[in-house]
Amino acid sequence: MGDGLSPRRVLYNGNEIPGIGMGTFGSDRYSPAEVAAAVAGAIRGGYRLFDCAAVYGNEDLIGAVFEEAINSGVVKREELFIFSKVWNDRHGRGEVLLSLAKTLRDLRLDYVDAFFVHWPFPNYHEPGCDGDARNPNSTPFSPDRFMATWQQMERLVDMGLARSIGMSNMTVPKLEAVLKRCRIKPAVLEMELHPCFQQPRLFDYCVARGIQPIAYCPLGSPNRPERDKTPEDLVDMEQPEVLAAARAHGIHPSAVCLKWAIQRGAIPIPFSVHEKNYLANLRASQGEPLTGEEMAALAKADKNCRLIKGQVFLWPGARSWEDLWESE
Repeated sequence: MGDGLSPRRVLYNGNEIPGIGMGTFGSDRYSPAEVAAAVAGAIRGGYRLFDCAAVYGNEDLIGAVFEEAINSGVVKREELFIFSKVWNDRHGRGEVLLSLAKTLRDLRLDYVDAFFVHWPFPNYHEPGCDGDARNPNSTPFSPDRFMATWQQMERLVDMGLARSIGMSNMTVPKLEAVLKRCRIKPAVLEMELHPCFQQPRLFDYCVARGIQPIAYCPLGSPNRPERDKTPEDLVDMEQPEVLAAARAHGIHPSAVCLKWAIQRGAIPIPFSVHEKNYLANLRASQGEPLTGEEMAALAKADKNCRLIKGQVFLWPGARSWEDLWESE
């Protein structure tokens, strides 16, 4: 199985997964049709891993792209590895299955290769809201409440509707509270990862337990929503360690960020609607690797600069967005 263009990894459950994928969150800047068109071009260009989610509001159009690509012989279903996620307002009893059922209808699939709990609490906000929005019903993380959701996820594996299940936006304390209670442990964990935010403790914790890290915002997400931008944010592709490696290899700084993620052991899922960019992202997984010295230098670029702070999920009485992450 394969496109021959990207490295591949094997999850603890034996499922094979491409080593680089494409995100589909339009960052509030692109229409569902633009994102779906990019997915169509990406499949033709060799991508086989796609990171979807119900809350992105484009799964129906992306599903039409998947169906056309499969029916026309461009790709076989078993060559694709497709993610989706349950949104925060569907954590209740029986809701996870209903959420996946809608996703499968929209994506025109019989199963997803991995299904994630998008955020580890039911703190809902309207898509596209501003950074000051707050839901008065939001609550802190609860291991018991999370496990009630996770047990529904496990049943999706039993039913054959999800080949793997995963978590997202977790921390080591949260994982410590729930992993020992899982009947089926997560095969994958999505986390923000880029040179200026390397999360070494969480990354190493997952690797040590056979959980594959999936890197979102691998380029520092320059087109992330305005609500997620703050004056102190750093630009990964302007960091001296990134620029030095780019000059040495004659490549764009974005390729350095992706090579760093892949060589570290993560699976990056960069997003772009521009063909030149998303094909360049895929090619970054090929060619000359970064040297050991360059990887060591990039490790020192970590500034603990979290870009997706999640402040819209804060509960009444929370002090700041850092409360969502136990100040990790």
